[in-house]
Amino acid sequence: MSTDPKPIPLPVTAVTCLEDRAHVERSTVLDLVAGVQRLRLGPISALAVDRTLHAEVTALTTVGVNSDIRAERTDEPAAGRPATVLDVRIVRDWTPRGPLPSADDDSDLRRRVHALEEERVTLEQRRDRLGARLALLGRLASDVLREIGEGTGHGESERPRWARELDRVDEERDEHGERLRTVEARLSAVTAELVSCRRAMELAEEEPAELVGHVELTVEAPAAGPAGLRLSHLTSCALWRPAYRAVLDGKSLTLETEATVWQRTGEDWSDVRLTLSTARSALATEPPRLAEDRLTLKDRSAAERRTVDVELREEEIGNLGPAPVLGLPGVDDGGEARVLRSPAPVSVPGDGRAHRVPLSAFTTAAHREYACSPELSPLVTQVVRFDNLSGHALLAGPVDLVRDGGFGGRGTLEFAAPGAPVELAFGSRDDYRVVRRAEEKRDTTGITQRTVVTRTVQLYLSRFSGPGERDDRVVALRERIPVSEVAAVEVRLRADACSPVPDEVDAEGIVRWDVALPPGGRRKVTLVYELSASSKVTGL
Repeated sequence: MSTDPKPIPLPVTAVTCLEDRAHVERSTVLDLVAGVQRLRLGPISALAVDRTLHAEVTALTTVGVNSDIRAERTDEPAAGRPATVLDVRIVRDWTPRGPLPSADDDSDLRRRVHALEEERVTLEQRRDRLGARLALLGRLASDVLREIGEGTGHGESERPRWARELDRVDEERDEHGERLRTVEARLSAVTAELVSCRRAMELAEEEPAELVGHVELTVEAPAAGPAGLRLSHLTSCALWRPAYRAVLDGKSLTLETEATVWQRTGEDWSDVRLTLSTARSALATEPPRLAEDRLTLKDRSAAERRTVDVELREEEIGNLGPAPVLGLPGVDDGGEARVLRSPAPVSVPGDGRAHRVPLSAFTTAAHREYACSPELSPLVTQVVRFDNLSGHALLAGPVDLVRDGGFGGRGTLEFAAPGAPVELAFGSRDDYRVVRRAEEKRDTTGITQRTVVTRTVQLYLSRFSGPGERDDRVVALRERIPVSEVAAVEVRLRADACSPVPDEVDAEGIVRWDVALPPGGRRKVTLVYELSASSKVTGL
């Protein structure tokens, strides 16, 4: 072991923050002597995972530049072989609480705690004495009342004496009761202040017990000289999540990508190269076991051939992604591990709080749209569409929305690949109102006995505008019609009965109108469609 009692510093130089842990890289320069030697380095976080510890020693060569000496790291030195790492391990030390200071060196806070403790003991004794006195007065009052009852039963009447004794007992009970309430109130205040002072003293004066780790490195060096050490390991109590800030200014939008980093590893990360990864190293990598899935065919019965059983099914239109979880959501990376890097060294204190690290920012043209889906919500939302020009994938995360120079709330950004279109909602508008009414009519035709279900949806859209507004606004209204998957059921949009005719109907059955509203304007939109099914269909 090295005879130097002070360990060699081993600072953190690079960190790769994962979804629920961090990969920490440390580097330093060692002054080695020839032969086998054991060095003590650190301190490091006690949360380091022992089995992930890896150390590598590389040789250093000195190069003269303008009469200055600069050390450069090389994988192979000019002469001889580099030093070899024989063993590396983490040794943890438990540092107990330090001894309390002597009475001569007591601080004002400690003297205040001592005074409060003495006052609390005095108040508790006074409270006990007053309680005992009140109990004694209560028994005395009971004795006087019993004497009055017995004397009245024997025909004795000492009304003046009885009245004096009862008045004296009542006065003393009231007096001692008031003194007891005063003592209890003061005792409560002293107890609360004592708890606060003790907590402040623990934070300010008493050193908590600490678990510290050091690295013991055994190295064999062929010759004396400087050498570079690179050590890496995993550690827990560190994670990150993506965050964004969107600023809408006229027809342009600025999107700032940030990473929110939490870490409580027991040490600070100062001026480190930060890399953010969505790799999930804790997940199992074994493929699932394959099991037999037998398919059998059988003939349909006569009843099954005569009828077609159908049902209405709600299906959400969206992309595949990770299932939502309660609490802190995971990182949605689109199914592929993503890596983001901080453009400059960052510092993240180990206080367990959220720290934002800027990653990238870009400004692009944005297309505004006022959209509403009355079946889901009667609110009209301002939606902004733009292309992802950040150069990297936008992971799903919260977005701080800034509009018209002020904070407008917080939204959610979905996963978007580089260059892909992005849709971002900037909150609802209070100057619009949408009312939806729907009715259904069911008929049966004559000979074919086909069932025809006619559904009519009426939308009433109104705009409340200020005195200075003069321009028209276009609101995109979206409704849906069913999409049939069987030939026995037909869905038909009655364009002649719709008012106005829809501007677009896509393959998923989404019907869209672009409704222009002037200031203070009102519009009525009607949608009519039919579901026609043969007599074999049941369940419609």
